[in-house]
Amino acid sequence: MSRMSEGPGARFLKHAYLWVMLALVFMPFYVMLVVSFKSNAQFYNQTWLPTWPLHFGNWVVGWNTVGVHIANSVFLAVTTTVLTLAVAIIAAYVFGRYKVPLGDLFWMALLLLMLMPGVANLIPLFNLMKRLNMLNSLIGLSIVSAAGGQVLCLYVLRNFIEDMPKEFFECARIDGASHFQQVMHVVVPQCGGIISTLAILNFVSTWNSFILPLITLRDPELLPLAVGLYHLQGAYVKEWGPLMAAYFISAIPLVVLFAFTMRFFIRGVGEGAIKG
Repeated sequence: MSRMSEGPGARFLKHAYLWVMLALVFMPFYVMLVVSFKSNAQFYNQTWLPTWPLHFGNWVVGWNTVGVHIANSVFLAVTTTVLTLAVAIIAAYVFGRYKVPLGDLFWMALLLLMLMPGVANLIPLFNLMKRLNMLNSLIGLSIVSAAGGQVLCLYVLRNFIEDMPKEFFECARIDGASHFQQVMHVVVPQCGGIISTLAILNFVSTWNSFILPLITLRDPELLPLAVGLYHLQGAYVKEWGPLMAAYFISAIPLVVLFAFTMRFFIRGVGEGAIKG
């Protein structure tokens, strides 16, 4: 009824607002794409519009510059996400199914950790990694990042497992299923949506991590994408074409990730709303 009562002026303003917002969202991608084909002289003479000839070599330079950093970020994000969820699912199963000694105290401490900013423990974490010889190592950084990602995953999964009908686990136990089999055949299928959501959130968070890799990795060939782009600004600040090509290439993986996983993300968020 309200839609029928809208006048043409109101519809025009609504659509105009949406188009303006959409243009603002895509403006950075347009600028990166246009500038990535320019030489420095073309960039300074005409920034916003395409110019000829197009310099496709900028993309080769951009890929050669950030390719290794993209590979490092993929390895770091995948490893961290797998470790985080593997540990969190098992721990959430224990806390959700059984009364653990001092479990309530531990749970309160876990909730307090969620309120602590990550930068507050950077110095102790750096010293700990130094003593364990985990500095300048992608594996060590993955382990530390996975430990930091446990709080949110454990908090969410524990609540989901607590709300699951206990008959599921009783039937599995009667059929001879071990605890690990109950996790794999009962918990994981029932919590598939929220596990997918947590996996996406952990992947993106690790992909965009900056401060911890910046202070723990020294070798340039080990730097993930965020830190690599930070150093790239200083190294190629006058070569705008290759710089914008590198930025555009760096944005592609997350765009592809969200394009193929958005339905799982929405499914997990919907399951969380229903559970709540």
